[in-house]
Amino acid sequence: MPDLIVRGARWKQQEVDLLIRRGKVLELTPYEKSGTPAKNARVIDAKGLTLLPSLIDAHTHMREPGQEWKEDIASGLDAAAHGGFGTVLCMANTDPVNDNASVTELMLEQASRSWPKGPRLAPIGALTKGLAGQELAPMEELARAGCVAFSNDGVPIASTELFRRAMEYASDLGMVVIDHCEDPFLGKGGSMNESPVSGRLGLKGQPWAAETIQIARDIELARYLNIPVHIAHVSTRQSVELLAWAKDKGAPVTAETCPHYLVLDESSVEGYNTRAKVNPPLRTPDDSAALLQALRDGVIDILATDHAPHAAHEKEVEFDHAPFGISGLDTALSVTWGLVASGDLDLDTFLRAWCYGPASIFNIAANTFEPGSPADFVLFDPDATWTVSAETMHSKSANTPLLGRTLSGRVVSHFIGGKKIV
Repeated sequence: MPDLIVRGARWKQQEVDLLIRRGKVLELTPYEKSGTPAKNARVIDAKGLTLLPSLIDAHTHMREPGQEWKEDIASGLDAAAHGGFGTVLCMANTDPVNDNASVTELMLEQASRSWPKGPRLAPIGALTKGLAGQELAPMEELARAGCVAFSNDGVPIASTELFRRAMEYASDLGMVVIDHCEDPFLGKGGSMNESPVSGRLGLKGQPWAAETIQIARDIELARYLNIPVHIAHVSTRQSVELLAWAKDKGAPVTAETCPHYLVLDESSVEGYNTRAKVNPPLRTPDDSAALLQALRDGVIDILATDHAPHAAHEKEVEFDHAPFGISGLDTALSVTWGLVASGDLDLDTFLRAWCYGPASIFNIAANTFEPGSPADFVLFDPDATWTVSAETMHSKSANTPLLGRTLSGRVVSHFIGGKKIV
């Protein structure tokens, strides 16, 4: 008999009962068709709530070890749990850099200690030692320690030869390289999108070509080597055009974008708003429209938050001196569910972008609600409203341009392996 029955939740277009046994999905049935529950089964009334699989975030920065005043693994996983994320992949730009097994093991130990039932932390190993772009990190050692992918995120690798070797080595390990696509020369020093807005504000801009030049390189390497590469945080229409061409040619390339590139644009920087300073920068409304269409078409495979927390005092400086980054784990589900509610994104695309796509790319188990799937799921109230503030966010850092906005949709409860974590 089931250990847990979730009754009357909405899954796609119908009300259902979810039956769980020993941490796995036993059955998903139409509401009240599952019969009389056993006396020892726990029953949850989920009428009026939406059932979702736990989401997977393929791009976060947990800041631990070394920058715990911004975020630590405990607080980052707190934001993930309340934001609907059951697995988060975290980048290697910690201090020290996650370029050896001891750092990976520390991160996993901290996650297990602070959130033993989940969410799960999945470290991404450094592609090069110290993220210096000069010498490959010990990738096999990192894989054995628990890393699920490799990236030099935030520090683009200028050497095409070195990047080729990294792709080959990762492929031998059955893993994927994630690239922050930014030409390290053309993009250097840019703090926002290069446009008439940057000219009026007197800020050095980053042109869209700084992104596309690097994407073109990665596409050609993937085609030549027939080895997968994953493109991080795509931000421009021109990048979408390149990716569409690559996929038409059969190149093994996948890509992500982030919620902030879909719902915000460079106008958010007006007034020198450092909370809207992110890399790559927020672009134009036309870019946002192109990214949304690419997500619908499957040219962009997944969504990721690029959760990049910073302490308030670090953002309260002149725009040029402020660090890049938006804190996104708390808000991503509500923001993108808003696109579903408005009809700009269908539910199947939403599920592919936040769950099944990243699961496939990074070989992570996901809940399909088929019998035997891990019972990782969220009960979500699409009608609940909340105002974004430091008090309503679970991350240590509230560096988001969404502060003060009222969003719709809130996680009511979150289960990992059939155990309630929120």
